[in-house]
Amino acid sequence: MLNEVLPLISVVVMNRFWFSLIAFISIQVAFGQVPVQMGSSATHFQISTKELPIDFIVLDTAFDQQKPILLFCQGSLPIPLFANLDGYGLYLIGGGMSNFDLDTLRRYFYPVVISMPFTPVVVEQSHLNPSFCYVPDPASPRDFDTRYVAADTLETYVDRALAVMSFLRQQDWVDPKGWVVAGHSQGAKVAAASPWFVRLGLFSPNPFGRIDQFMREARLDAQLGRQSWEQTDTLMTNFIELGHLSADPQVRLDNPNMASLWSFSEPMYDDWLALDKPIYLAYGTEDRSADLCDIIPLLFIREGKHHLTFRRYIHREHNFFPVGPDGRPDQEHPGWPEVMNEFVRWCLRE
Repeated sequence: MLNEVLPLISVVVMNRFWFSLIAFISIQVAFGQVPVQMGSSATHFQISTKELPIDFIVLDTAFDQQKPILLFCQGSLPIPLFANLDGYGLYLIGGGMSNFDLDTLRRYFYPVVISMPFTPVVVEQSHLNPSFCYVPDPASPRDFDTRYVAADTLETYVDRALAVMSFLRQQDWVDPKGWVVAGHSQGAKVAAASPWFVRLGLFSPNPFGRIDQFMREARLDAQLGRQSWEQTDTLMTNFIELGHLSADPQVRLDNPNMASLWSFSEPMYDDWLALDKPIYLAYGTEDRSADLCDIIPLLFIREGKHHLTFRRYIHREHNFFPVGPDGRPDQEHPGWPEVMNEFVRWCLRE
């Protein structure tokens, strides 16, 4: 099980505020590419930084009016923005935004999503594994680009978001007021560390980090009889050892997977409490990773904070698909349009 977990987990030992500030000061952004329309619904931009080019898309093709930005920070894994599918052609993935009601989003915002590091903007179907992740070698569907694995840290994603937001602030078609940043799952951690927003959306986050999630899943499996408590005890011991290992800077330096584990196992609820801007928190009741969102309102109450709006979706999973009595998600009835439209209505309130 640990061998399956480690490739999926993405280094932060600095306080988020400080590394965001440092990243902002050091960013050098230059226009690097003429925007390219992708299909009928998106425009591809590429900007140059002192490190590497950063690709992102705006889910619009007409830039004839000023609107604020809605930056959506996608979740984990090297999933491309587009795929060339056999018999279909160019297919928009857009970090999950293809599941949204884009007409509603475009009415009020320019929706933006940034590519994953070292992941082509468009990937041929032969280089997609069953989870739609980009793999350099189709014969090795579980092996990601080693450069992506090394870059899969919170600091990397915040740096990229800062660069894109800095570029967008210079565009005459962008309204500098009313910006919204939202993040799903791992992306919620990135969204909360990004500047220049007036409202923040957190979707399906784990407030206490990744190792916590593994521990709770193992406990639930034992309680439901899916595995013995003896097996669960061994797993939990292994997860604690993972925590010890990832706390060692040299181990993180030698093993990018451990750096990712350390980065995304840091609790986030304290960062949310420190913010003074309106926060919208939404998750599904069948989503194990987001279970502990239940107690977040109590933490805000205890601190005398009143800037949290809380939305629990009954019988929904991590991506808000309805879950039936058999525990399987009903993928014929996407939940994201309802979820995001409700969020947009909340954003537009005074």
